[in-house]
Amino acid sequence: MTDNEVPKQWVILRKDLGMRKGKMVAQGSHGVLKVILEQMVKGPEDGKLTLWASDALLAWLNGKFTKICLGARSEEELLEVYAKAKDAGIMCTLITDAGLTEFRGVPTNTCVVIGPAYPEQVDPITGDLPLL
Repeated sequence: MTDNEVPKQWVILRKDLGMRKGKMVAQGSHGVLKVILEQMVKGPEDGKLTLWASDALLAWLNGKFTKICLGARSEEELLEVYAKAKDAGIMCTLITDAGLTEFRGVPTNTCVVIGPAYPEQVDPITGDLPLL
């Protein structure tokens, strides 16, 4: 199996905000969990949650949980990456911090998580972003 056949998750954090390292880790963690939880569906009969899992998600959950951490240079760049992933039908999520500990109480878009998905789908969207 080549590296391109292994599903990965891309965590994109805004570098222009000057977030503390702990804040960045928290925002990325929110995104990693949220993108998976958004794949859960409530059963109509019993109300139990079931995970809807694509092939990429199943392979990732049974694999190494590979992540690639990238930096967005601005909110505009972050939102552009998010829109492209959504338009391509790739599972993704946007994290908006409530502003309670940083950002002076202003809700702020901090992070996008894409995947798990295959690199051939995501690299064209994230290829210009620098590693974090």
